Amino acid sequence: MTALKDMPISFPGLFGDWEFNPDPIAIHVGHGVYWYGIILAAAMLAGLLLCMKQAKRFGLTEDNVLDLVLWAVPCCILGSRIYYVIFYLDLYRTADGGLDWGRIVAIWDGGLAIYGTVIAGALVAFFYTRHKKLKFGAMTDLAVMGLLLGQIIGRWANFINREAFGGLTDLPWRMRLWVSQYQYIEVHPTFLYESLWNLAGLLLILFVVSKGRRFDGENTWFYFLWYGLGRTWVEGLRTDSLYLFDWTLFGQPIRVSQALSVVMAVVAAGMLFYNIRIRKRTAEGLLVNQRARLAMEAADAEALASLTEEPAEEPAPPAEGAGTAGEPAEDIPQPEDADGDNDREEERDGNTH
Repeated sequence: MTALKDMPISFPGLFGDWEFNPDPIAIHVGHGVYWYGIILAAAMLAGLLLCMKQAKRFGLTEDNVLDLVLWAVPCCILGSRIYYVIFYLDLYRTADGGLDWGRIVAIWDGGLAIYGTVIAGALVAFFYTRHKKLKFGAMTDLAVMGLLLGQIIGRWANFINREAFGGLTDLPWRMRLWVSQYQYIEVHPTFLYESLWNLAGLLLILFVVSKGRRFDGENTWFYFLWYGLGRTWVEGLRTDSLYLFDWTLFGQPIRVSQALSVVMAVVAAGMLFYNIRIRKRTAEGLLVNQRARLAMEAADAEALASLTEEPAEEPAPPAEGAGTAGEPAEDIPQPEDADGDNDREEERDGNTH
């Protein structure tokens, strides 16, 4: 079911007759500057700033973050669009069954999949860390925080576009959307559910998981566990899911994103259990702690080298009474000339005689 993008949105169970009718196009120039793009750009910028602020806690630098983002952002946009188009390919076909390339590249009309973003981002991070000889887990631990913040903000682009909503409900926080000029539906605001779920996950990572990290990659696996659980629940409420062929489970068709979320959560839980309970990883192996030890060892070596250096020999002080260059010496007996010595000898001779 598709909602009209030029009709008001309301929450009658919370705010009565109050309505909100945002225009999906923020600036009417050319194809238009869409709120969808503005919100996603703001989400990316917020995620970037958070990662730059947190980089030192993971043994990384702001330059590492910026270098990665320069490659990751375009690749993630491309990956998320490709993923969406592949799994919703029938939406981009012409009447004769061919592909409508104009609609495929019309990203401003919406149509990005977060799993495509994650896959593309993970690939870029892998090759970047290999090239820079950094720990992949440390980089992804930092990146998932920015990703969560981006998802928190980015989901509101779905709200503006009147998309990615859930099934019918009469709950107090139900969202009313219009599907025609005379007909409306009241549905689950799943964009809000996911945004709030991700906010809780980000707060847990920032203030709990990160502070007790035992291995590089712990934040990453926690993200997959948390997001997988939340997405499994939210996806079950949505009405625009892609189904996995004609397969069913317990008499119900299998949703692609829901199935992937379940697998992701199970794998993440297994990896956390393996690293924490079986391998008993400790914080000593974290990249940030390894770099701190190297810096401390380098400082200790430098301090030791400065202590063991032999001091430069100082010139001996001048003898007592010795003059400096250019000045006559004082209180030093002067040798008498030969004449003076002969005179005294003659005097002694005269006295003898």
